[in-house]
Amino acid sequence: MTDTKTGRERGEEWWRTDIIEMRPGVIRLRGYEIQDLIGRASFPAVIWLMLRGELPSEDQAALLGIALGAAVDHGPQAPSIAIARMAATCGVGINSAMASAINVLGDIHGGAGEQALSFYGDVAVMLDAGVALGDAVSARLDRFFAEEQGYVPGLGHRFHPVDPRAPRLLELTREFAARGVVAGRFADIAEAIEADMARRKGKRIPLNIDGATAVIYGELGFPPPLTRGLFVLSRSVGILAHAWEQSQQSDRNKGPLPREWLWAYGGVPVRPFPGADDADRGG
Repeated sequence: MTDTKTGRERGEEWWRTDIIEMRPGVIRLRGYEIQDLIGRASFPAVIWLMLRGELPSEDQAALLGIALGAAVDHGPQAPSIAIARMAATCGVGINSAMASAINVLGDIHGGAGEQALSFYGDVAVMLDAGVALGDAVSARLDRFFAEEQGYVPGLGHRFHPVDPRAPRLLELTREFAARGVVAGRFADIAEAIEADMARRKGKRIPLNIDGATAVIYGELGFPPPLTRGLFVLSRSVGILAHAWEQSQQSDRNKGPLPREWLWAYGGVPVRPFPGADDADRGG
């Protein structure tokens, strides 16, 4: 079949998008005039609109904002924050410092929320098939320990015996569920996982920030891959703050350790270069 489209038509469709319409004097996001959104739609509401195509209710936007605000920072020991600060001492701009930090938000540092929501989603599929909550959680954990490695996503924290952010996020999720904003289903799943793990391990391994924000993103209907992107948006606030703070200080080329602390060397001991002794003797 011959393509009868003109060159202009092909050019216009090259980056086809349903997100934004823009031409001189006009900016529309998902069909809404930008001037109508400004001052009326909150930043979380605009994030929702851009990702989902429709404006959320005020309560939905508020709950999304709560999750985003909870994970903005966790201190300079977090690799992404440390990288942003080190980059700033190298004299790069704010954008470069932020990009350097964001680029390390992967499966290990920054991806646990996506993994947790995927885990919850596996349980939710079994619930939809009529499996009881406790049985569904137990079956998913059995499969995890039989087939997978590492930590159950969304539980435990290497610094906090109880992550102070998680209980508050669950409490607020329950409040929004009581008002009918969300169903509370993912909160039930997360708490059932926590309880089952306590029985298996003989001690409580509490929900962490990744598990708690995954609950909210799941309740609001975001798919797991977007959970990682939302975490990047959230943590970018802390990254920006730390990069800016560091840029206002006088440090230059600041490495990961104070200068008087050097790394442990475990390689070959000092050794002569082959033939060096003979050359020194003029032989």
